[in-house]
Amino acid sequence: MNGSEATATSSFWEAPGTHRVPYRVYTDPELYQRELQRIFRGPGWSYVGLEAEIPEPGDFKLTSVGEISVIVVRGRDGTVHALQNQCAHRGLEVCRHMFGNAKSFQCPYHQWNYALDGRLLGVPFAKGIGGKGGMPEDFDSKTHGLSPLRVAIRNGAIFAGFGGEEGSNVESLEDYLGDKMLHWFDRVFDGRSLRVLGVSRQRIPANWKLMFENIKDPYHASLLHVFLVTFGLFRADNPSRTEMDATGRHSVLTSCRGGAKASSEATAEMSSFRTDLELKDSKLLDIEKEFDGPETVVMQTIWPNLIVQQQANTLATRQLIPRGVGSFDLIWTFFGYADDDEPMRARRLCHANFMGPAGLVSLDDSEVMDVAQRGIEADPGGEAILEMGGRDVDDQDHIVTESAIRAFYAYYREVMEL
Repeated sequence: MNGSEATATSSFWEAPGTHRVPYRVYTDPELYQRELQRIFRGPGWSYVGLEAEIPEPGDFKLTSVGEISVIVVRGRDGTVHALQNQCAHRGLEVCRHMFGNAKSFQCPYHQWNYALDGRLLGVPFAKGIGGKGGMPEDFDSKTHGLSPLRVAIRNGAIFAGFGGEEGSNVESLEDYLGDKMLHWFDRVFDGRSLRVLGVSRQRIPANWKLMFENIKDPYHASLLHVFLVTFGLFRADNPSRTEMDATGRHSVLTSCRGGAKASSEATAEMSSFRTDLELKDSKLLDIEKEFDGPETVVMQTIWPNLIVQQQANTLATRQLIPRGVGSFDLIWTFFGYADDDEPMRARRLCHANFMGPAGLVSLDDSEVMDVAQRGIEADPGGEAILEMGGRDVDDQDHIVTESAIRAFYAYYREVMEL
């Protein structure tokens, strides 16, 4: 992006604050390219998977950081590597399977072969045939491997990043998360071995930031999600908190289950609320306490692409992968702990019905983000009003607020120089 393009892109959001957000942040293709460069290829950390997904040497998974295809693989010595899935020869993807086990990675075009750590192992006909052809004598295979990303692992969760080598411009993962967010992150990722229970994938026709906003927006959850409100799992009158880290880029929403199903001030403006509904399968409401504290819902957003969810006894990561300015993939990885007994495993799988592409709760979000994107695209000069709970970006002890979204965009504006 040249200077004039950067100025044009930056100028549309000149008003101070983040209580009004121009719709162009969800629709502008130049801005989207800038996001890919500054956010996903910047010096931060992107979530790429769980160690439990690649437990053995040679195990790999295929994922993305931004739109860049990335292989996460466990080397022969147990080290986890993240490699750009791009042959150094002609740019082809050398891995095309979502999961598997490999001894090496080979480009299908000219069969350049790469080790699990990305080193170039072989080039067919590198010495030519019969004294003819071949690579130049000064060709150095050591400088033509698969491009590595930085890797950091905390308690089984794997993060990777571009942005150059480890150095002064790169925060450690712990500093990147900060003490407040580490408390909530380590609550789920506490060092116990993890067990993957299943993976779901969906493509949502909306800008990727709308998903992050959705999890930072407790205001909607007590209105849109009829299931949660009806059965007392999440209501505006439940004890709840909204907290941000010092930068505003990460946040956490916590709530404690209430016992009442009766109408109240918290349900008076919810047009679809009913008190006469009962579940035929009560196991969906059978929650076993397993963490310190009273919270039964904890939703944490880690900039730029991770949501860590605890809803009842279902645990999952949600990974965001942008697929253009108006589309993104959402990858749900449901997990438990390796030492879970079978009743807890069954409970986690039962509660997983709340979430995922067809979840009793999350199905609502997928639809409204589609509807939101269509409305936004029809009014490119408009702006979102984010003034619920005021205009500040402070922590709140309630959920009738949009403070976490405002904090997110304060950091976003800084990174994007808007």
